[in-house]
Amino acid sequence: MLQSLHVKNLALIEEEEIFFGDALNILTGETGAGKSIVLGSVNLALGAKTGSDIIRSGSEYALVELVFSLNGEEEQKVRELDLDAEDGTLIISRKISNGKSVCRVNGETVPASTVKKLASFLIDIYGQNENQSLLKSATYERMLDKYAGKEVSSLQCELKSVRDKYNEICTELDREDNDSSVTDRERELLEYEVLQIRNAELKPGEDEELENRFRFLKNARKIAQAMSETHQLTGYDSPGAIGNLIGNAVSKLNSVAGFDDRIASLSRELSDAEEIISGFNRSISSYEDSLTFDEEEFDQIEQRLDLINSLKMRFGDSLEKISDALAKKEERLDKLSNFDKYLADLKNEKDRLHRSMIDICKKISDLRSGASRGLTEELQSAMEGLNFLNTDLRIDVNPNPDSITDTGYDNIEFLVSLNVGEELKPMQNVASGGELSRIMLAIKSVFADDNDVSTLIFDEIDSGISGKTAFKVATKMNELSKGHQLICITHLPQIASMADTHFLIEKSVSEGRTVTGINKLDDEGSVRELARMLGGEDITEAALNNAREMKKGKYDK
Repeated sequence: MLQSLHVKNLALIEEEEIFFGDALNILTGETGAGKSIVLGSVNLALGAKTGSDIIRSGSEYALVELVFSLNGEEEQKVRELDLDAEDGTLIISRKISNGKSVCRVNGETVPASTVKKLASFLIDIYGQNENQSLLKSATYERMLDKYAGKEVSSLQCELKSVRDKYNEICTELDREDNDSSVTDRERELLEYEVLQIRNAELKPGEDEELENRFRFLKNARKIAQAMSETHQLTGYDSPGAIGNLIGNAVSKLNSVAGFDDRIASLSRELSDAEEIISGFNRSISSYEDSLTFDEEEFDQIEQRLDLINSLKMRFGDSLEKISDALAKKEERLDKLSNFDKYLADLKNEKDRLHRSMIDICKKISDLRSGASRGLTEELQSAMEGLNFLNTDLRIDVNPNPDSITDTGYDNIEFLVSLNVGEELKPMQNVASGGELSRIMLAIKSVFADDNDVSTLIFDEIDSGISGKTAFKVATKMNELSKGHQLICITHLPQIASMADTHFLIEKSVSEGRTVTGINKLDDEGSVRELARMLGGEDITEAALNNAREMKKGKYDK
């Protein structure tokens, strides 16, 4: 539910904050007072495109902030977007400055696409543009599928999976539709490449072992020289060698060790060091004896590495990737070696998948046909409640097996007759703008119990209606608000009289500048605004009494 809207430096609004109620919120005001700015600010916060011209002149930036309270299901959906729900509260803000726009959710900067995903399950906004969607076949399909239930959705997921495979097969068949000479050339190349990789007889980890051995052999002379010099420096053959020097030192200490126990201890420590050096010298000598350099081995390793590296350059930068490439080439070669059978199998699979798509589409179509009867009855009843008298409605489900999409093969059409004696015609050929608004409201009332979105915003859904029809619409809005939070911008006193929370939007002049203000009205303020809507600027006692009667009528229903 939308708890509050905070707007700063946006168009004619300097800074305003609205705290919404949880039922029917009504926004009224004179034409041009700025009601569209309020709705536009909500859209803006939810990711709508905009420019820097919306920033109030003289200000550096514009800011819009929405605060939502979340139910458990909404919290879970927020977390699925890797966002923190912060104990059931979600704050969406957008700041525009110098052509730049920054969206934040609970203080974390997010892309506009994330905000739009949040909006999809937090709030629905309906205006004249949304009414125009009733003229599109895709809208009828979505509506009927939602009414038909989860079985249609499940079948559509299955259909999409089959259709994806079908498209892959079609693409593969198109790709293989080449002349035989191209196929022969490809097969010859594959045979050569497969033979080349197989003949190499590559072994896992072989390249690393060979590189280590190659590096050792390449530096064998340098290693031998280092070992020889180290053996001499740590041995006993030259007067300056470490072994000789330590041996002499041990002899010196031993000659005086009997005069002091501490000297004897030092002599033993030095003797231990001499033993370590002696052992190290023997190890160096043994290593030297084991050193060999085989020119033929070096050449063989160099040639083997050249072969492996050339294969890596052509088929992948590791032995694993070369192995994968071999498997794919063998698979492709097997297809080309049995090309006629391969093509026949593809065509058979294509036919099988097409039959499967048709079967699934028929199941979807049957479910839609069944659902269309129930939806027709409910819509017709809802429309009668909105003063559509003597209205006839029919939902046609027309299968077209030559036009399969991810949702089925039906062309769905809503046919209506709004007047007695008139034949049923497509909705776009019959309904006016005001009638479309009421039909949209009828649809929303039918689907209200299944609507997961808590907040519904209606922008002048009362367009083109008056009198008894306006009261019918007002009653329907009141009914909807018992299960949802509604925010409605209206010019009609009949609808405004149903307000649980009433806001007045009006312009004034402050310090030589026009400012749009938003004020929450108390009961008496709401009555006076209704009286203005009923009688104009001169509010008479009769208009006030009429307004009070209208307000009282809401609670008598």
